[in-house]
Amino acid sequence: MKRSECAVHLTCGAASQAAASRLVSTLGGGPNPDSTRVSSRQAESLRHGQTPLLAMLGCLAAWALPAFAQTADLAVVVSKPVSRAVDLPGEILPYLSVAVRAKVAGYVERIVVDRGSEVKQGDLLAQLSAPEMEPQIAGARSKALAAEADRLQAEAQLAAAEATFERLKKAAETPGAIAGNEIVQAEKQVDAARAVVRARQQEVDAAQAAARALQDLQAYLTITAPFDGVVTERMVHPGALVGAGEQPLVTIEQVSRLRLVVSVPEEYAGGLAQGAAVPFRVPAHPERSYSGTVARIAHALDPKTRTMPVELEVGNRDGSLAPGMYPTVKWPVRSAQPALFVPRTSVVTTTERTFVIRDHDGRAEWVDVKKGPADGESMQVAGDLHAGDKVVRRGTDELHEGAAIGR
Repeated sequence: MKRSECAVHLTCGAASQAAASRLVSTLGGGPNPDSTRVSSRQAESLRHGQTPLLAMLGCLAAWALPAFAQTADLAVVVSKPVSRAVDLPGEILPYLSVAVRAKVAGYVERIVVDRGSEVKQGDLLAQLSAPEMEPQIAGARSKALAAEADRLQAEAQLAAAEATFERLKKAAETPGAIAGNEIVQAEKQVDAARAVVRARQQEVDAAQAAARALQDLQAYLTITAPFDGVVTERMVHPGALVGAGEQPLVTIEQVSRLRLVVSVPEEYAGGLAQGAAVPFRVPAHPERSYSGTVARIAHALDPKTRTMPVELEVGNRDGSLAPGMYPTVKWPVRSAQPALFVPRTSVVTTTERTFVIRDHDGRAEWVDVKKGPADGESMQVAGDLHAGDKVVRRGTDELHEGAAIGR
């Protein structure tokens, strides 16, 4: 250092000269009652460079004193409700979806819809042909008629037995005309005839039910739409042989109303609200914003992904949405309890711990915290803090625990 530069630093004031004198006294090991006073002779010596060590120490003291006089900037711990939105992926599914299959085996005689066809409930989809069912139905009807004839014959026998029994009863009114055993036999014959009639009636019912079942199966040769929707797939063509419940003919999906399934992470599952409106966007229409209503909550986490499936109902009258799309959902995150927030710079993270420095009666107190999401210049924290506590705005591990904090 040049003498002129050191002289400039030394003339910054009596305070720096006094600090230099104290430092020299300490290094010398001896007391100096006049150390707080700088004589004109010493100052003159310093200006002429006769005591360079004292000059350098004076400069250092002048620079250090303002640092020790700094006051820590404190910030107040704020408590406020947590309400924000996070982006979650979702999947759009049809509200109703079914793969239509044949209930009876047969040949595809004609199919009147194709992929993209809009259908109403009850509209014809396909017509099957099963010629072998006609003789089966005819045979069942013949059996029903034969059973009906047997029933009529049994009823005739019952009527004859009842007439005989009535005549015997009337004749038995004359003492000695009819033996009592004949009357008992006639009564038993009537009971037996009634049992035969009941049996024949059951045979008739069974035969008629079999005939109706075959007729119902024949009705299944005509395949209709189970609900309003759109044909999204067609798997067969005329002439194809289809089995009962095997190969699907077409797939119908209801797309005027959709399901939006969102897998909500466990940490966000606590703020779910039935009926809440949730906005979302799809890559196919990035300029538009859609909205769905929370309709169904699983109330159970998937053990593999630790997420809870939630279904939103979405209207799709204009048909701009389609099943299979993967939208980005702005999922609202709400907490039942208010959260604590501190400035982001207040949180100190080291290899051993994460903490903030709280002002405890003018002393530094390290309080361990867990960091949460950031909200602008603030950060959510969880720990042994309370709303209204004061923490150092710019925390650092150089401010040791128990050190004095200037106010």
